[in-house]
Amino acid sequence: MWRRVNPLSPWISSFKSSIVKQQVSKSKIWETFTTGIPLQEEGGTLSECRTPFITFVLGGPGSGKGTQCEKIVETFGFKHLSAGDLLRREIVSHSQYGSMILNTIREGRIVPSEVTIKLIQREIEASDNDKILIDGFPRTEENRIAFEQIIGTEPDVVLFFDCPEEEMVKRVLSRNQGRIDDNIDTMKKRLKVFTALCLPVIDYYADKGKLHKIRAVGTVDEVFEQVRPIFTPYEESEQLISLGE
Repeated sequence: MWRRVNPLSPWISSFKSSIVKQQVSKSKIWETFTTGIPLQEEGGTLSECRTPFITFVLGGPGSGKGTQCEKIVETFGFKHLSAGDLLRREIVSHSQYGSMILNTIREGRIVPSEVTIKLIQREIEASDNDKILIDGFPRTEENRIAFEQIIGTEPDVVLFFDCPEEEMVKRVLSRNQGRIDDNIDTMKKRLKVFTALCLPVIDYYADKGKLHKIRAVGTVDEVFEQVRPIFTPYEESEQLISLGE
C-alpha cells in the first residue's frame, strides 16, 4: 500500500517506527445518478484507513498529459483516472447526465464539480490501487475547493504540462480520434476556458510548493525525463518501508 512520504524529511533509523497509519473519515453517501445531482452527506468520502497518494495532472488540451500519464502508469504503477474520459464514458452510457455533459462539453464549459467528483470518487473506491493520477481535474478554483472538501484531502503532487498554444492546437486537430471536442471552434473555446480558469489553480499549488512545471515540448521520452525524477524519491521510499515491515 502506498504511504505518503515526504522526500525532504530526515531518514530515521527504524523503518517500522516511521510507518504512521493515517485515517480518513467515513465515506460520504451519494445518491445515484438516476435520482438527481449527487448530494453530500456528513463525513468524508474515502473509506476508512485509505490514504491514497493523489497526483493532479494539469495542462491545456493537447499538452500531452494523457500520454505522460500512460508512462507514469507503466513506470510507477499508478491508477490513471482521466476526468475527460470518465465524462465521455458517462455520455455513451446513456445515463441521465449524459446529455447534460455532452452539451456542456460542446459549449466549451466546465461540467459541474459534483458530477465529475462523483465519477472520480466511484473509480477510487472501486480500485485497490492507492497511487492515483487524476488527469484533467481540477480545472477551476471551484473544482479544487469542492474536491478537497468532498474527498477530504489535498493532492500530494501536482504536475502542470506547459505547452505553447499553437502546438496544442496542432496536436488536437491532427489526432483525429472522432472526439466531439476535437474541432477548431471548440478547441478555441477550451483554450480560453483553460487560460481563464485553470491558471489560478496552478498558481495556488505553486504557492503551496506542490506544483511541478513540465516543459511539454519534444518527444514523449524527452518530456518524461522531466517527470521521472519527481516520482523516483517516493518510489524509493515506498520500497524501503516495505523492506522494514
